Amino acid sequence: MAKKQFSDEQSKKQAFRAWQGPAWLYKQSWHVGILLALSFLLYANTLTHNYTQDDAIVITENMFTKEGLSGISGILSNDTFYGFFQVEGKAKLVSGGRYRPLTLIIFAIEYELFGANPFVGHLINLVFFALTVLVLYWLLLYAFNHLKPERRTVAYTVAFLASLVFAAHPIHTEVVANIKGRDEIIALLGALSALYLSLKAYRLKKALLWHVLAGFLFFLGLMSKENAITFLAVVPLCFYFFTKAKWQRILLHSLPFLLATIVFLIIRTSILGFDFGEPSRELMNNPFLKWSNGQYIPLAFQERMATVMYTLGKYVQLLIFPNPLTHDYYPRHIDIMSFGDWEVLLSLITYVGIGLYGLWGIRKKDPISFGILYFLATLSIVSNLFFPVGTNMAERLAFMPSVGYCLIISVLAYRLSARKNQPYSLWPLYTIFLITVLLGIKTVSRNSVWKDNFTLFTTDVKTSGNSAKLRNAAGGELVFQSTKTENEAQKQQMLIEAEGHLKKAVQIHPLYKEAYLILGNCYNYLKRYDESIQAYTKALQIDPSYEEANNNLAITYQQGGRYFGEQQGNLQKAIQYLEQARAMRPNNFETNRLLGVAYGLLGNVSQAITYFSKATEVEPNNADAWFMLGTAYYNAGQADIGQQYHQKAIAMDPEVTTRMGPGNN
Repeated sequence: MAKKQFSDEQSKKQAFRAWQGPAWLYKQSWHVGILLALSFLLYANTLTHNYTQDDAIVITENMFTKEGLSGISGILSNDTFYGFFQVEGKAKLVSGGRYRPLTLIIFAIEYELFGANPFVGHLINLVFFALTVLVLYWLLLYAFNHLKPERRTVAYTVAFLASLVFAAHPIHTEVVANIKGRDEIIALLGALSALYLSLKAYRLKKALLWHVLAGFLFFLGLMSKENAITFLAVVPLCFYFFTKAKWQRILLHSLPFLLATIVFLIIRTSILGFDFGEPSRELMNNPFLKWSNGQYIPLAFQERMATVMYTLGKYVQLLIFPNPLTHDYYPRHIDIMSFGDWEVLLSLITYVGIGLYGLWGIRKKDPISFGILYFLATLSIVSNLFFPVGTNMAERLAFMPSVGYCLIISVLAYRLSARKNQPYSLWPLYTIFLITVLLGIKTVSRNSVWKDNFTLFTTDVKTSGNSAKLRNAAGGELVFQSTKTENEAQKQQMLIEAEGHLKKAVQIHPLYKEAYLILGNCYNYLKRYDESIQAYTKALQIDPSYEEANNNLAITYQQGGRYFGEQQGNLQKAIQYLEQARAMRPNNFETNRLLGVAYGLLGNVSQAITYFSKATEVEPNNADAWFMLGTAYYNAGQADIGQQYHQKAIAMDPEVTTRMGPGNN
């Protein structure tokens, strides 16, 4: 005890209390209440938000989810993304596939009970997130063994501060504010809960039940997202650092986690198979490609490693100073890096430094060392160091590793508060409280961006302006929203803004077929049909089987034909467009009708008769088609046939003469 810091009149008991800190530090019920309130209040503004981003893949446009309870069998027996793409093989756009059925099952149950209700989805996310915060608190409290008087201070200080920072950190907004992020939450919740029960089993004599529950909860975490598998390393590390167990017993307590993993891998393999496939050659699913001589080729090894090292440094930066935040780190928001870039070198030095400290602290069982090793272990699976994860980085991928960061700074705060031979100091705690407030303000502000796709895309594109994917998303959303406004000036402004984003997207990614498709749509709405056709044609050059581009091209030829004929008076160009549309869709009624009109106006009555006849074949019950065919025969000097078809049209619909005029009767 710090006897020198107290007068001779003070008792050892008073000295001990002074070193222990204030009484509120040990109020567990207070801590739980504060953490619960903080978790809900910081994300309360998400309750009024809509579905956003990848919610379509797992909820609103997933055929299995929308089937409710009856879709669960499909969820369990297919790749996670199959219900969205509904095409074999397309679900494995990222090598290895994805098998994360648990959260989709929960979404299906929600859909069965509440339909498409984003309020319910956001509310359940808040509940799971709050539970995760509380489990983290109880786990750290238990791990630091608060039952021993000399350990009570560190246990309560570290557990409370780490959980506070974790609850408030804005890097978690992508996970909590986006309903789809529930897979990250439940994966961590299952893993932390399992570890807590495993530690409890270590300290209890009748431990079998706790082991079984631990294994089951860990299995649920794995079924939510595969990155929970990193706890196979975290669990033995935790037992080594926070218990006196020998290696044999540590391995024994790790066995339920291993068995749960084996069961999960057997199920996963039975569904997805062993084939992990070749790395994708599509830039949006493999960021480690570069454009060279008109094609994409893999990055050189040193380029890939430098780029990965840069992103690893960005994770550290965002944990320490979370600004700016964005949901999109796709190419080329993260550019191709080299080891000559100072950011890469700084990241490399940082990781070498913390790695060495982590290893150095193992023998002393330093909690900071555990925090570092936890961070490195849980980050490894999403780091792109060992296999590609489909994107350079993502803030959601820092959700699980961030626990290590929160533990490290809380241990540092404790050590500053309870320095040797000094009374307990509160200023480090108050500093963490201030940091929590600042983080919380940023979280609430960042949540507002996740209101809907329009807000998210048009906000984050200002940060990730070099991301082809986000440029495409922002352009697509602007085009979509423009169709909903009746203000012509506003519509034009939105479409022009969309054009800028989409042109930038294809500049960054020359083979971005989706961007060319949406660019074609944008030009279509702007009535710039030549440019629209060029964009669709480019998309089809990239992918000749691109059905949506092919359909839109046919529609644009038809609409362009109508536009040039009716509004520009350019019948030759109208016919040119319409003939192209008919070549693509020979049985389209409207195209044949318009060709009949155009040829009729040019005086080519034989061609007019040909196309009007085709129109009546396509829609034999369409009175207008028969009436126009009759008129064409009248114009060809065959009044008897014209009369016959007019009468047939009138018999089908007496109002036809009101719409088409009296004809030649």
